[in-house]
Amino acid sequence: MSLTPRSRKRLGQHFLHDHVVIDRLISTISPVPKDNIVEIGSGGGALTLPLIKIVEKLHVIELDERMTTHLMEIVEDSKRLIVHQNDVLKVNFASLTNNPHSLRVVGNLPYNISTPILFHLLNYRAAIKDMHVMLQKEVATRITASPGGKDYGRLTVMLAPWIDAETCFDVEPGAFTPAPKVTSTVLRLIPRDSPRFSLSNEARFSALVARAFSMRRKMLTNSLRGWLTREQIISIGIDPTNRPENLFPEDFGKLAALGSDDWIKESVEQ
Repeated sequence: MSLTPRSRKRLGQHFLHDHVVIDRLISTISPVPKDNIVEIGSGGGALTLPLIKIVEKLHVIELDERMTTHLMEIVEDSKRLIVHQNDVLKVNFASLTNNPHSLRVVGNLPYNISTPILFHLLNYRAAIKDMHVMLQKEVATRITASPGGKDYGRLTVMLAPWIDAETCFDVEPGAFTPAPKVTSTVLRLIPRDSPRFSLSNEARFSALVARAFSMRRKMLTNSLRGWLTREQIISIGIDPTNRPENLFPEDFGKLAALGSDDWIKESVEQ
């Protein structure tokens, strides 16, 4: 049996080794043979090996060449394994399926790029059936947060229109090698066919949310100065003295509907 290469800190690698956690994660995913599963980051193969015994075909996206070589050495039926040695942020997930809402994404996401990965996956939501991802608990808490707390922010609001999020279970540091300094959480994320609330312009919505939370402690009249007037904010029933962290996601949708596409250009230039 090939020895698992040592983890690389710069890649945020923490390899899952606890068989109780692995079994629970597989049970949570509940894979069946015909599933089109895409694993992000194979690591030492902790999830790859049990998955490949169930599904007829498994896509694995892995940047580290050492890990892809290791994977081909330890997988008995390598014909069922499709390895994409690539940066996950450059992968076109829509190219991995011919059917809408068919990809099942799984993985222990690197802590250092977990949020960019989620935003990238959001771009391919039409191709994805569900996602079971392990994240730093702090990030998972932000995704499922309610308005009014410190955890509620841009990530929460950006995912809210398109994703139904469910907390599955926590994973303690000792389940990994090397052990991270924080607890992890497994989330089930299910993309929606249509947004949870009216969203006339996604790019404008994104620009507005980014602008508001870049000044999250300021009142809307200040954080959106030059974009929306006090009177415009009041016209849709929102208190202009409110702070972004106290608004519901649908409130940002209403505000975005009042706006201008100049916001998008301004956000890009910033």
